[in-house]
Amino acid sequence: MSEMIRLDKFLADMSAGTRSQAKELISKGKVRLNGNIVKDASVKLNKNTDIVEIEGVKTKYCEYEYYMLNKPAGVVSATEDKNDRTVLDLLTTKARKDLFPVGRLDKDTEGLLIITNDGELSHMLLSPKKHVNKTYYVETDIYIDESMARLLENGVDIGDAKPTMRAGVKVINQKNNDKAFYDSEKNVSLITLTEGRFHQVKRMYQAVGAKVIYLKRISMGGLKLDERLKSGEYRPLTDEEIQLLKKIR
Repeated sequence: MSEMIRLDKFLADMSAGTRSQAKELISKGKVRLNGNIVKDASVKLNKNTDIVEIEGVKTKYCEYEYYMLNKPAGVVSATEDKNDRTVLDLLTTKARKDLFPVGRLDKDTEGLLIITNDGELSHMLLSPKKHVNKTYYVETDIYIDESMARLLENGVDIGDAKPTMRAGVKVINQKNNDKAFYDSEKNVSLITLTEGRFHQVKRMYQAVGAKVIYLKRISMGGLKLDERLKSGEYRPLTDEEIQLLKKIR
């Protein structure tokens, strides 16, 4: 990929506005390249080595951004929405304007959501052929007994052309060591899927006679939700986490 880029595209990529707004900034002498005011929007620069200042603020070019968001309920997994806040509205320090959520969580579902502008990575994580693991913490209105868990694991009819694929189910109860972390007074289970159908977790539990009353994704593709992130908080992925996701082939 070429390291050279037009000045107006550099500014537009780095959230300085639209291409036309970037050109206006340049024409008004508000942009410096390597210390010199430049008024030609078509000037090309090396995005890695040249220094760009917008109204006195140095701006470093960023090809890709990767964030982990602990999505709260009530926020939609979209880039824009006329009625509700989107997950992108929660990212107040992003550099790029072309970010998007990798997949989606229902409006009332919480938990791990990856946000990036890396289309290739997104495709790998969402491709049905890759069977990427996604684990959810589930609270239901009734206790999930062993027979219900086995049904969920083996695949259930949720009204689609095919039953769901095999899943992993772990029932949390007072007999195991998870009671210190999970509220044993609630009906809690963990389910790991390798596919992503519409409202899949809710429909699967409904198929065995249970209603999901709380749902949170806690891992995807080996990446675990950072427990230090409060609902609505986010952070950049570490280099190690990015490489972990990119190992999916």
